[in-house]
Amino acid sequence: MTSGWRKTLAQSAQERGRVSDQDIVDHVRAAVLMQRLPPDTRLPEVTLGEVFGVSRSVVRKALTRLASEYVIDQRPNQVARVRAPTIEETRDTFSARRLVEGEAAALQAGKLDDRSLNRLEQHADREQQAFAEGDEQARIEHSLSFHYLVAEQTPNRILSAMLPDLIVRTSIVIALYKRSGLGSCYLAGDHPGLLESLQRGDAEAARAGVHHHLDSLESLLDLCPRESETDLMAIFGANAAMS
Repeated sequence: MTSGWRKTLAQSAQERGRVSDQDIVDHVRAAVLMQRLPPDTRLPEVTLGEVFGVSRSVVRKALTRLASEYVIDQRPNQVARVRAPTIEETRDTFSARRLVEGEAAALQAGKLDDRSLNRLEQHADREQQAFAEGDEQARIEHSLSFHYLVAEQTPNRILSAMLPDLIVRTSIVIALYKRSGLGSCYLAGDHPGLLESLQRGDAEAARAGVHHHLDSLESLLDLCPRESETDLMAIFGANAAMS
């Protein structure tokens, strides 16, 4: 765990007077997205309580929220684990997102105002900058923000409500199963290309851009079964909030 992670958690604890379930959610999610927690990693309540210096009731709240975001699996009378989606579920998730986000982008082509286009451009630029600087966590955050904005601006409210869920699901799958040794899933030109299609009002190019982007991401996955023993203390650090 980096000193920056410790500083963020300690600052949050100081501001609130305690470590909250939101802090745990944020840091476990980030650890999954950054591939520090592999698929099927066990997340015992007692261990997490010791790691974050909180009661089991706070840990339970965090685990419930992480389960609702598809980051972990939580079953009655069993230890929570980082999700390990099947190959079939992974393929289905990408297929669903292609359909929904492709249509969402097509509906927005030529209809976004300057403020909305500028916000998309800022996240695309910041993602590129983060990649150039080797800041993978910031790159992921800006990439996700780009797609969340596409969801937010979709005129079809049903599609707009469905897309964030699919973005989370695919992001978790990508983090869990990207090929070993692949430092980043950054696809240079994909987000700027989609933005250009939206600006010029080319609905079919926007849809095709989304499909190409997701096809390329899916091709980076290694869906072979994995086994791992992960030391939560080594990842998050003992008594992190007090460090």
